Amino acid sequence: MLEKLFRISEAGSTIKKEITAGTVTFMALSYIIFVQPAILSNPNGPGMDFGSVMVATCIASGIATILMGFMANYPIALAPAMGHNFFFAFTVCGAVAYGGMGYPWQAALGANFLAGAIFIIISRWGVREKLLTAIPSSLKHSIAVGIGLLIAFIGFQWGGIVVAMQGTMVGIGNLKSPHVLLAIGGTILIAILMALRINGAIFWGILASALAGIPLGIVKYGGIVSLPPSISPTLFKLDIIGSFEQKGFLTVIFVLLLLAMFDTVGTLVGVAERAGLMKDGNLPRAQQALLADAIGTTSGTLLGTSTVTCYIESAAGVSEGGRTGFSNMITGLLMFLSLFFYPLVKMIGGGYEVSQGKIIYPVLAPALIIVGVLMFQSVTKINWNDITEAFPSFLTMTVMQYAFSITEGISFGFISYCILKLASGKGKEVHWMIYLFSALFLMKYTFL
Repeated sequence: MLEKLFRISEAGSTIKKEITAGTVTFMALSYIIFVQPAILSNPNGPGMDFGSVMVATCIASGIATILMGFMANYPIALAPAMGHNFFFAFTVCGAVAYGGMGYPWQAALGANFLAGAIFIIISRWGVREKLLTAIPSSLKHSIAVGIGLLIAFIGFQWGGIVVAMQGTMVGIGNLKSPHVLLAIGGTILIAILMALRINGAIFWGILASALAGIPLGIVKYGGIVSLPPSISPTLFKLDIIGSFEQKGFLTVIFVLLLLAMFDTVGTLVGVAERAGLMKDGNLPRAQQALLADAIGTTSGTLLGTSTVTCYIESAAGVSEGGRTGFSNMITGLLMFLSLFFYPLVKMIGGGYEVSQGKIIYPVLAPALIIVGVLMFQSVTKINWNDITEAFPSFLTMTVMQYAFSITEGISFGFISYCILKLASGKGKEVHWMIYLFSALFLMKYTFL
């Protein structure tokens, strides 16, 4: 039956290899089970129910991963995307006073659902390929780098390594504080594990940091296994109609769609190349893979979590010999089993109160910093020798940090790209879609 469904022997694999690969992939991406509830329950962001988000994350990831295995027969797992969750939490749902758009999380889920639905539609009509082709390579890579830097910056804040400071806005924290030392130690440990090519380095680093935090009083032991918490606080709570009433609704949809396409296509191609699944430069069953990804996003918003997409950590499983969708069955099953480890997830992701009302996450901070490092690698793919490519890329990356907004970084990058290309006589190199979106961004700044 397994041979008939997944053609394991034909792919040059074995059941044992597929089981090992699925387990390794789960270990590599399982940090999201701790990180996602902490991000979406953050009181400065959506303020969603921690337990419900954890359940939604596990179920949505399990469903999408298994769908990918059955529909496309690829060993590529899916889970809530890093970067998308920060855009959702701190840009869309963040308080207006702190540069956010102030969406209720229900309306944000509604907008996320619509972005996923549009992704399904345009994947069938070929619009997705046209839009991806239209966006310059330098801007694609600078967006990834900018998001990585923003994630790392939040990691430094969550670890207390960087703190608010009068005059300079930010400054170095008290490096002698136990929680800061824990965050720094955890980051170094993960980096060492990665240097030693230990599978699941981020996961093991988080667990080690949590264990070290118990005697320091930073982590409170609350058990390991229990029945899953209720999903009712977020289940079907998305507000599609309410999302239309929010300011900047079209911009939010566009950015969510843009990020989903970048991550999905980039990850599919990257992992498929590593697994030897590409045929003459093309990815067989790409449409089925994209559909599984889009279904993952829409089902995730129904359950109560942000964009679910392909995970580059799947490459860890591929390196262990995973070549078919059967490895996804194992990863998906482990995601479902994770539902019963809520006490452990809450213990690690619940945060640490350093002062009245101020909560940080020193155990999770190392994961964010390391993810930032991994995403920063795309900076080498930007053409720094051409100022018409370099300057917009620089603005995209830096404005994201200084404005604390992924949207503003993309806006500045698109607008400056069009201006420089026109001024240098290279206006014909710019696709009309980029001119259109740049004009819309300019209208937003001018009239809204």
